[in-house]
Amino acid sequence: MLLGAVTYNVLKDWDLETIIQKLEAAGFEAVELRAQHKHGVEPALPAAGRKRVQERFSRSKVRLLSYGSTCEFHSPDAAVRQKNIEEAKQFIELAHDTGAWGVKVRPNGISAELGREKTIQVIGDCLREVGDYGARMGIEIWMEVHGRDTQNPPVSAAIMKAARHENVGLCWNSNATDVVNGSLKQSFDLLRPWIKNVHINELAGPYPYRELFALLRASKYDRYTLCEAQESKEPERFLRWYKALWTELNRSCA
Repeated sequence: MLLGAVTYNVLKDWDLETIIQKLEAAGFEAVELRAQHKHGVEPALPAAGRKRVQERFSRSKVRLLSYGSTCEFHSPDAAVRQKNIEEAKQFIELAHDTGAWGVKVRPNGISAELGREKTIQVIGDCLREVGDYGARMGIEIWMEVHGRDTQNPPVSAAIMKAARHENVGLCWNSNATDVVNGSLKQSFDLLRPWIKNVHINELAGPYPYRELFALLRASKYDRYTLCEAQESKEPERFLRWYKALWTELNRSCA
């Protein structure tokens, strides 16, 4: 496994150059650029700016892994869902032009108007369209296990089955709802076929990270785990501490 970071929240106020320099110094290997943060790498970026981003990362030890969009597809309004689809396609184009691997999208709940089953189906339909577009550009789509009700692993699994697309996977999000009877195994085994990315947060918190690391290693997960932690008054020190703790957890679960 490899360690990276999401710009949410420790890095959210750093420009792109600072992000790259600080992550390199702390030994991180990748970054997911969350939308609407100071880095400014957004779909509105013109071609020249996209080229500069791609070239800067090509000279860096830090990989531009993905874009953390807030595109979501659970609305009962078809026009709203289509607007989010088109925005996701813009992020796919940005990822293609700047050399990223994936685009993160999310659900944000079950529509009371549509109900559980219909919401799952419309999210799956939208993901299939976005997945097709991503596949044509060589960009994977990662649905974050996110949102009230939709973060429950059985619901996320049902959405993946509704999407039925090999270019669409999941971003494990280290939610409290993953834990069943004190263990992650039931949820992990359910979602493992689709896990393409992993968000981790406070490694010293109550979440069973030692078990998560052991499950990831046992399943031969060889992608990235991304730090998605709260703001720190000492961000550089926090990143060094986080890297050391992550390394120890990774080693002890080998």
